[in-house]
Amino acid sequence: MNCVETRELTKEYDLNGIVVNALRGISLNFENGEFSVVAGPSGSGKSTFLHLIGCLDTPSSGNISIEGKNIAAMKRSEHAILRRKSIGFVFQAYNLIPVLTAIENISLPLILLGLPTTEVRDRSLTLLKDVGLDGMENRRPKEMSGGQQQRVAIARALVKKPSLILADEPTANLDSKTGREILELMATLNQKENCTFIFSTHDQLVMEFARRLITLKDGRVEDEVFR
Repeated sequence: MNCVETRELTKEYDLNGIVVNALRGISLNFENGEFSVVAGPSGSGKSTFLHLIGCLDTPSSGNISIEGKNIAAMKRSEHAILRRKSIGFVFQAYNLIPVLTAIENISLPLILLGLPTTEVRDRSLTLLKDVGLDGMENRRPKEMSGGQQQRVAIARALVKKPSLILADEPTANLDSKTGREILELMATLNQKENCTFIFSTHDQLVMEFARRLITLKDGRVEDEVFR
């Protein structure tokens, strides 16, 4: 079974009476454990595509399946449960909670799932170590560099053991050296956890790491390369 399948996916927006076609019939399959990049210039539809398969938005037409489940047939409350259990998100803005420490930020998804306190702490500390931040569990976001904050965000995304990680421009706010370190870390965790990673980006550095590179242009698949 594929992790993600889309069939003839479209998305239209109404901007002051003007219809904008963000996606124009995208059909793609993503197998378990893929490390794929959806690339393209601004306005190509890559972020819209990630938002749709992450159940953060709804398509105008077409179908999305995640782990064999038809998203269109699900209620909003079921979308929320799917996101909480099976999908991890990594954004360019980190989106950490400022008043929480690193370990508290990482633990939050497990607390929302109602896991026992001991398991929450053990799993969170393991992920903190996996992302190279061992000993920094009590630092708050303002006490960490951008790269360290993004490592916390990656750990938070992975701690619930999701089947899918969606990373929207995850290196956009990082210098090239830190960006490469973050991508190497994500590639390592992809292999270790066998979790599907799908990135959206216009950054050439991110594209270099892709084992599958999908290029969008004007809401359509322009090219697809397997490496």
